[in-house]
Amino acid sequence: MTTITPPDAAGGVLARHQAALKQGRFLIQCCVDCSQHVYYPRELCPHCGSGALELVAPAGTGTVYSVTTVRRKPEAGGDLNVSLIDLDEGVRLMSRVEGLPASDVRIGQRVKARVLQREGADALVVFDPVNG
Repeated sequence: MTTITPPDAAGGVLARHQAALKQGRFLIQCCVDCSQHVYYPRELCPHCGSGALELVAPAGTGTVYSVTTVRRKPEAGGDLNVSLIDLDEGVRLMSRVEGLPASDVRIGQRVKARVLQREGADALVVFDPVNG
C-alpha cells in the first residue's frame, strides 16, 4: 500500500504560505508562465495549468466586493462582517474588515491588508479601511 503525503505536510505551498503568515508576511502567488496572480495558494496555476508559481508580496490594497454581517451575541464577540475583497492584483479572498462597526463596511470601500497574529491560533489576513 502506498502512503500519499499531502504536499502541505512535506513543506508544500500551503505550509510555506502559513509559515510566512506566522512571520507577519502576506503572500500570494504569481504564475511565471502567464503572469496571473493566484490566491489561495495551490500547486498549479488555475489560468494556464503551469506549475511555475512563485510566492510574491502583493501591494495589499483592494476593494470590498461583497459584505455580510454575522449577528452574534455580545458575549460571543458581537457582530462580525464577512467580506469578499478584490485585491488590486486581481484575486478575490474572503476575510473581514476591522476598525469599523460591522454595519459600516460598504461595497466599493478601499481597504489594506494586514496579518493578524492570534495567541494559540493560526495567523490570518484581515483588512483595515483606507481613508481618503
